Amino acid sequence: MWNRVKRLFIIKTKFEAFLVIYGLATGAVERGLHYHQQMPGYPGWMMFAVCPIAVFMAGGRLIDSVNDRID
Repeated sequence: MWNRVKRLFIIKTKFEAFLVIYGLATGAVERGLHYHQQMPGYPGWMMFAVCPIAVFMAGGRLIDSVNDRID
């Protein structure tokens, strides 16, 4: 039973990885907008810029970890 549930959280293809990255990116931009509203000016823009950069780093790892090769 738990193995069936566990399989739902395993990323098997690059398409699934891109969907996860898209979800992370939309959340990061939303968080960046909140940071910019809370801290107007230069600090807000810096926090806004850092949020998507974290998604770029995590997305690269996700795409590299998925082996989509068909032999």
